[in-house]
Amino acid sequence: MSENVVWHEATVTRERREKLNGHKSFVLWFTGLSGSGKSTVAHAVEERLHQAGCRTFVFDGDNVRHGLCSDLGFSEEDRRENIRRIGEMTRLFVEAGVIAMTAFISPFRAERQRVRQLFAEGDFIEVYCDCSLEVCEARDVKGLYAKARAGLIPNYTGISSPYEPPEHPEVRLKTDTETLEESVDKVMEYLRERRLLE
Repeated sequence: MSENVVWHEATVTRERREKLNGHKSFVLWFTGLSGSGKSTVAHAVEERLHQAGCRTFVFDGDNVRHGLCSDLGFSEEDRRENIRRIGEMTRLFVEAGVIAMTAFISPFRAERQRVRQLFAEGDFIEVYCDCSLEVCEARDVKGLYAKARAGLIPNYTGISSPYEPPEHPEVRLKTDTETLEESVDKVMEYLRERRLLE
């Protein structure tokens, strides 16, 4: 970081933005294996929140790699940098008063913890899409797991690269046995219990 960079404090604060929006801002960080339902659940939660009048945005793994992170590959170092960038971006969105949601494998506990530390207590909500590898592989319409097992895709999470499940996620979804509606209901119930939604 340049020594000549100074954070500028805005007069329009996060609190004022939240008041204008009529809801708190926070990040829902969906994590899990490829095929575990992260994007599906995140977008379904966004739809539910949008219908309730909330300002939201979903950062989807593939979409972000088309632009913001198009210069990154899938080495362990690049994956760490991918998550670092997303963490910083979602922090800005929370400051803007928006409910930010992410749908990234984010396989390493240490990287998720680093992102958590960017936020005030309670602003980072880890949502673990807990789904067996067998079910994830069965859902794989792109055939990526098969390519990984054949050695055609290196560093593929769950096959040749580890996934470290959250030890204490705020929300655990059993996406291999729950319906989409049940998973969305669980997230919404947590938000209501935390009084994050009016």
